[in-house]
Amino acid sequence: MTKRTLGIIFGGKSSEHEVSLQSAKNVYDAVDKEKYEVVLIGIDKEGQWHLNDAANFLENRDDPKNIALHKSNKGVAVVPGESKDQLISKSNGEALKQLDVVFPILHGPLGEDGTMQGMLKLAGLPFVGPDVLGSAVSMDKDIAKRLLKDAGLRVADSITLKKHNKDTVTFEEVEKKLGLPVFIKPANQGSSVGVSRAYNKEEYQRGIHTAFRFDNKLIIESAIKGREIECAILGNENPLASGIGEILPQGDFYSYEAKYIDEKGALLQIPASLSDEMVKKVQAEAIKAFEALECEGMARVDFFLLESGELVINEINTIPGFTKISMYPKLWDLEGVSYPELIDRLIGLAIDRHNRNVSLESKYF
Repeated sequence: MTKRTLGIIFGGKSSEHEVSLQSAKNVYDAVDKEKYEVVLIGIDKEGQWHLNDAANFLENRDDPKNIALHKSNKGVAVVPGESKDQLISKSNGEALKQLDVVFPILHGPLGEDGTMQGMLKLAGLPFVGPDVLGSAVSMDKDIAKRLLKDAGLRVADSITLKKHNKDTVTFEEVEKKLGLPVFIKPANQGSSVGVSRAYNKEEYQRGIHTAFRFDNKLIIESAIKGREIECAILGNENPLASGIGEILPQGDFYSYEAKYIDEKGALLQIPASLSDEMVKKVQAEAIKAFEALECEGMARVDFFLLESGELVINEINTIPGFTKISMYPKLWDLEGVSYPELIDRLIGLAIDRHNRNVSLESKYF
């Protein structure tokens, strides 16, 4: 059997750089080397692309707090257009190993928000995960909320602020509309980066300052009291929903450290203790949300389950974490889909979508 060449692109300039390194390590370790020849492309924090060797592409690879990209200094550039020379060496312009499909395991801005997806599309490369539109709207919490509400799904009440109009809404107005406490979140970040919880005016002002360090737009969101449950989605036109997992945070909320660094920062209950009827309800709403945001390939849909039995969507992650303590691969393992098989299915979905798209008639004016 002829091997396919799989490019794993990881790292990036976002604040989730280290998370991406951990995910890439796990994806590389799990991928079936009998079926795929893997090309590792690491993006450093300055945005430079490095062609890496499997033996040393990470430094401190088993230490989440100090994990780092090994800068190979073998610079890589991507060539737009349907070409056999998609990747070239920056040093001499010579063609490098060409790819059949890409797994962009990049979390956050410039990786999960449609920018990387657009570039890969210009290069004519199939890629894992949602297309440009689904990636962009899912990343922006403000836009995602509007689309989910339009689809009849419930989201937490919120106020959107942009940096240029941040003084038009007072703390007193926020408290009156949303109550206390509130969560303050950068609109285009993930993994709880830049997120604060505010119980008073001082914490609110500090949270606003923190969130604007990471984005020019933020949302102030009412705190929802409910169980934190998650569902993994896999597929293109006919997506499948996994069983349901539950997050049991051991701290104030499910922070960045709890998700990716501290294995004791939260407990994952898989499967969640839910009735069969509630499991079906969560799965149906997760698929509805996935389709409302034009997602394909994969996503993880996060909910709050209220005592009343009502579901409130917290967010959708289009490139969910793939670390050893991440919910997405664990939920599919619950369904009998092993980590290597999950990667294989995602690659197949990427190629199927690419073939479907290139079969369309293109007209240039």
